[in-house]
Amino acid sequence: MSQANIMDNEVDIVIGALHSDLTIFMNEWRPVFSRFHLIIVKDPDLTGEIQIPEGFNVDVYTRSDIDRVVGSSTSILFSGYSCRYFGYLMSQKKYVISIDDDCIPAKDNEGSLVDIVVQHITNLTTPATPFFFNTLYDPYRKGADFVRGYPFSLREGVTCALSCGLWLNLADYDAPTQALKPELRNSRYVDAVLTVPVRAMLPLSGINIAFDRELVGPALIPALKLAGEGKFRWETMEDIWSGMCVKVISDHMGLGVKSGLPYVWRNERGNAIESLKKEWEGVKLMEEVVPFFQAVRLPQSAVTAEDCVVELAKIVKEQLGQSYPMFVRAAEAMVEWIKVWKAVRSG
Repeated sequence: MSQANIMDNEVDIVIGALHSDLTIFMNEWRPVFSRFHLIIVKDPDLTGEIQIPEGFNVDVYTRSDIDRVVGSSTSILFSGYSCRYFGYLMSQKKYVISIDDDCIPAKDNEGSLVDIVVQHITNLTTPATPFFFNTLYDPYRKGADFVRGYPFSLREGVTCALSCGLWLNLADYDAPTQALKPELRNSRYVDAVLTVPVRAMLPLSGINIAFDRELVGPALIPALKLAGEGKFRWETMEDIWSGMCVKVISDHMGLGVKSGLPYVWRNERGNAIESLKKEWEGVKLMEEVVPFFQAVRLPQSAVTAEDCVVELAKIVKEQLGQSYPMFVRAAEAMVEWIKVWKAVRSG
């Protein structure tokens, strides 16, 4: 892993298991994952033993582990895709990479297998440029640089805290889009990485991400639970909410967020029309949530990610909680999450 000068023991790969048989998934990822420590968190609603092939350094966590560490009476719900947040909680490594269990490695434009670990770590260990947009994308990549007119005072960039990867085949569209265009698949492999500008929000997809756990781990939060939440990505909003929280907090702390490489190949799953009946609530909520996050500002007294989450929870409760009870519950879960995060960190 010389490209990024990171030791293999500084990386955890976290997988939320929504399927009990992970044999095919793990074998597909073996060339990439076998050098690293893996954390697999079994969805508490999943029945049957998790099946994992030999040859991996892996810790598996189940409902009993979640109850032991967090307690069964909590406002944080680790079911469905939210189970992976328990992996973030248990990780002791600086960098965490998280992949959904319906993805396999993608191939680049030359037909080579994409090593998502190397690319995510490269994104996190090279600076981000949130304060001024470089039109030639990532200026730190080989063969690129800052364009004419880019202020020299901003060319050092800032630390990148979050890397958001993308998907080939089944892209992360919402249920209305996929239902309207059932044959739509993403076949475009764009060889680029961008820094998301400061104050610009983005819909974070939890399918393929990496982050610096020491900087922003507490800001990735399993807080927003839809009433009709299901077991398909387009039936959830937890990662979207979490992403806007971490983006606001990264902006406040002067950290960067990148989007683009690396890609994964996402397998077919679910029925968009059936999911549409459940997720419509989330689609509507975005019209309220995005303006809130675009406008929110955190106090200067908040200097750590933990501080920022607690302050943000107060504002969520005051400004969004009056309209929707689910935002009150989200705010409570955010505060609870920080208590649990601190408790686990303190041993």
